[in-house]
Amino acid sequence: MQARYLALPLAALLAISLSACSPEASTPSASASASIAQAQAYDAVAAAAKGFTAGALMGANPVYVLFDPQCPHCSHLWEASLPLHSKVKFIWAPVSLLGAKSLPQGAALLQAADPIEAMTAHEKSLLAGQGGMAASASVPAEIDEAIKANTRLLDSLGAQSVPFIVAKNTRTGQVVTKAGSMDTQALADLLGVSTN
Repeated sequence: MQARYLALPLAALLAISLSACSPEASTPSASASASIAQAQAYDAVAAAAKGFTAGALMGANPVYVLFDPQCPHCSHLWEASLPLHSKVKFIWAPVSLLGAKSLPQGAALLQAADPIEAMTAHEKSLLAGQGGMAASASVPAEIDEAIKANTRLLDSLGAQSVPFIVAKNTRTGQVVTKAGSMDTQALADLLGVSTN
């Protein structure tokens, strides 16, 4: 009987931990005290994030997704976002949190001739346990700095994990932020769009 009571909190904890990736050794950052408030998060990310665009290119209020190329939860969010591409403009901004492959793979995605095709292939490889795309460790300085700046931006938002979404709900106009993956319906609800 007691095992049943322990199983429920453990299951809830696993569900939470399975929806987002965070660095193994999390240390308090210097910018934690200077976090950007949620109301200002959208404007801050719109001004500073460097990423590639997917979805409705003419979308008025892009949805920003800060992601690590080595994060399987980011892969799941990418797949969940695909059915919304006809309605929503997404900007996927790579960060480097989860290991040595993160920065080169993020750079390869930013430099890809077709980033959507590259991201789709990369995410399928990652989810298949193949580690994602092969990427050169030689990263141009401006791309290296862009990814490092995205990582600092993520930190300044007070985010502890990826994927991290910053958007404006189309129905309410309110700035919304969310860490972790979700299915297509939950993503549509967060963004205030329909799935049909």
